[in-house]
Amino acid sequence: MTYTVKEIAEALGAQALGASSIRISGVAEPADAAEDHLALAMKPEYAEALPKGRARAALVWDGADWQALGLEAAIIAPRPRFAMSGLTALMDKGEGWDDGIHPSAIISDSAILSEGVSVGPLTVIGAGARIGKGTRIGPQATIGADAEIGEACLVREGVRIAARVRIGDRVVLNPGCALGGDGFSFVTPDLSNVEAARATLGDQADTETQSYVRIHSLGSVRIGDDVEIGANTAIDRGTIRDTVVGNRTKIDNLCMIGHNVVIGSDTLLCGMVGIAGSTRIGNNVVLGGQVGVSDNIFVGDRVIAGGGTKIFTKTPAGRVILGNPAIKMETQMNINRNLRRLGRLFDDVAALKKSVSNTDQSD
Repeated sequence: MTYTVKEIAEALGAQALGASSIRISGVAEPADAAEDHLALAMKPEYAEALPKGRARAALVWDGADWQALGLEAAIIAPRPRFAMSGLTALMDKGEGWDDGIHPSAIISDSAILSEGVSVGPLTVIGAGARIGKGTRIGPQATIGADAEIGEACLVREGVRIAARVRIGDRVVLNPGCALGGDGFSFVTPDLSNVEAARATLGDQADTETQSYVRIHSLGSVRIGDDVEIGANTAIDRGTIRDTVVGNRTKIDNLCMIGHNVVIGSDTLLCGMVGIAGSTRIGNNVVLGGQVGVSDNIFVGDRVIAGGGTKIFTKTPAGRVILGNPAIKMETQMNINRNLRRLGRLFDDVAALKKSVSNTDQSD
């Protein structure tokens, strides 16, 4: 499938200049671009690599002198990186699955599949499951009893959706993610050492060795519209109420969302984020890679946590935080700078001690 430069610009709501009839079959970085590629020269530093490739057309920044860059055509976008969203959607070839229901799929007679649903090889769909119009389900996926998936969703290879999980419209589930596993909830017959240590911040209970008994999860998982969940991410079902992910939230690979967690809308969780049970995350929150959030706390709207931050207490709305434990980012950066100066400080103190010692000896 190819498009003219003009067709691409119109799809992006951008401006096409020059030989807009050039046909484009794909996109590439400037140095790797062939003659039928649209080069992604979205910044001056990216454009420097154009001579290494053979691109005739490129996506460039507003105000770029595209002819001086040796191009025959250009697409001008005020915010090129945002234009990338529409461009990549246009050029995405998909996963190559056939339409329709693969003969090896196992689908309960009581499951309801709406118009245009595709189901890949070796997928299992349980009793009473409901799949919305136009949803595509890839190979070897599992959808539990009474689960609900909305319209125009993409459920990729090996996804596991447990019983009674509810998923909104236009949701993307990447390979291997698991929604609706039981929460990590266990209890001992008497007060456990962990409970005593937490209450006293140090002491253990005076008990013999105890075994843990499972608390079953009766809630489920509820996913809003336009959510994306990354590969091998796990979201546990709630104990009594549902674990919830709000509309338009994006979750990266290898994240762990504990039971009863509630995540707001338009929130971004980067790779390897872990959120412990019964914590609430607000709207428009950004948690960088490997951020850890303790249980039973609240992280307010618009909080930004830098990578590796560990959040143990309630975080007010709008706070930008970093470190372990989490503090204001500017404070943590000052601490980091001072830590780097410690070696020099020790050298200065040693020199002062030596100077004072020499002065005493001379007296």
